[in-house]
Amino acid sequence: GGHRDGPAGGELTMTLAMAPSSTSNSARAMHRSAACGTLGRASVPRAVRAASRLAPARAVSEDVVQMATGFGAVVGGGAVARFVQGATDPEVRRQQMADEAGGDELRSVGDYFSGEGFQRWRRIYDDEAEDVNKVQKDIREGHAKTIDIALEWFGQDLDGVTVCDAGCGTGSLTIPLALRGAKVSASDISAPMAEEAGRRYEAAAQGRQGCVQPNFEAKDLERLSGSYDTVACLDVMIHYPDSKMEGMVGHLASMAQNRMIISFAPKTPYYSFLKRVGELFPGKSKATRAYLHAEEDVERALVSQGFRVVKRDMTATNFYFSRILEAVRV
Repeated sequence: GGHRDGPAGGELTMTLAMAPSSTSNSARAMHRSAACGTLGRASVPRAVRAASRLAPARAVSEDVVQMATGFGAVVGGGAVARFVQGATDPEVRRQQMADEAGGDELRSVGDYFSGEGFQRWRRIYDDEAEDVNKVQKDIREGHAKTIDIALEWFGQDLDGVTVCDAGCGTGSLTIPLALRGAKVSASDISAPMAEEAGRRYEAAAQGRQGCVQPNFEAKDLERLSGSYDTVACLDVMIHYPDSKMEGMVGHLASMAQNRMIISFAPKTPYYSFLKRVGELFPGKSKATRAYLHAEEDVERALVSQGFRVVKRDMTATNFYFSRILEAVRV
């Protein structure tokens, strides 16, 4: 689940000058450091000091910048041993998680978002839920900005437009599209996520005219099929390593008649550094890998499928980083 995770929640070498005007000054400073390929002596200590005051960040997308967990562990008991073990081989814990799912990493993602991950991200994606920490609230706000960008690109008049929302999560994108008249096929690797999205749609559509009931189903991306005007996949690529990213883009492209809208956690020296810090000190509830991708790699995959990128944007908060692209079939 997208998750969007987000899940919500892209990956590439990119120019960050296109960050939206709503981005905070501190986030812009981080963007400039990332764009230059430097850490920035001033921005990193500030991020560390801020993170040390936050509750541990342990959810999937929070892996991208798990500063709170990382630097909190530094001062905890037994921290040196954990640091040495993680620095020596951070893949050990990841392999254990995959082993628990029979060696299937994709299945481990599905298991996470059908259990503890569902409860965590259901709260994060619920604007009215107050039982979230500062990191999770920051991710909620960042994800909402990415959704807003995608909705702006879709436009208001969507009567009869068919959309595949691959990795729909709790319906952040699907629901507003359906309320605008789009025919949406929404899927998520997690059945609880897809069911929650359905419940949220019913609540949002009550008493409204012109809505189109989406088709919600529990499926992973590899099993999706059909043909749609637009295929959207937001904050899902974070679950796919580079070796599988091109195949994922190719499969999504095969279903898109006219357009694709995808987002991913960008791979830059700065973001890669933050991700590495989080990997060294994982929270006890951390359950899946988080992959960053270089923008040129994602764009190359799109071009190979006959698409051309026509729009780019970037969302960055303190703990959420997502690059979003719109590509049209040539």
